[in-house]
Amino acid sequence: MKTPRAFSCRMCGHCCQGTGGIVVSPEEQQRLCHFLELDLTAFQKQYTHLTSSKRIIKSDASGYCIFFKKDTGCSVHEAKPDVCRAWPFFRGNLLDPTSWEMAQDYCPGICPKVPHAEFVRQGLIYLKEHGLIHHQDLDANALKVSDIKSP
Repeated sequence: MKTPRAFSCRMCGHCCQGTGGIVVSPEEQQRLCHFLELDLTAFQKQYTHLTSSKRIIKSDASGYCIFFKKDTGCSVHEAKPDVCRAWPFFRGNLLDPTSWEMAQDYCPGICPKVPHAEFVRQGLIYLKEHGLIHHQDLDANALKVSDIKSP
């Protein structure tokens, strides 16, 4: 019997809501600048703010990422930040079964039939294959997972 996929995006936008902040590294900022055809200064002024030396994507008045559009989803999908590409395979969800269970309540794309150990295994493979494991201090802590071992 084939193991189901741990996650299949439903494009619901739940992961785009919240003002916790999407940290964007200098490389991600450049990727977004290129996609939006903006210089770095204009991009930072229009779409980000600085918090504790980290550049954060702004949220709109309803609490969604400024790039999320209700009827179409992510307006920068092709260039979106790595933390967005990695959802739901974040450090907390990989290390903590309770965090993973809470994410399931929030995200309809996480398969509840897949046990946590399998979620971790598939998540680490996904992150590695897509070059989403980060190491630098300017990067999102959610993607610092190189110390997590596959079950």
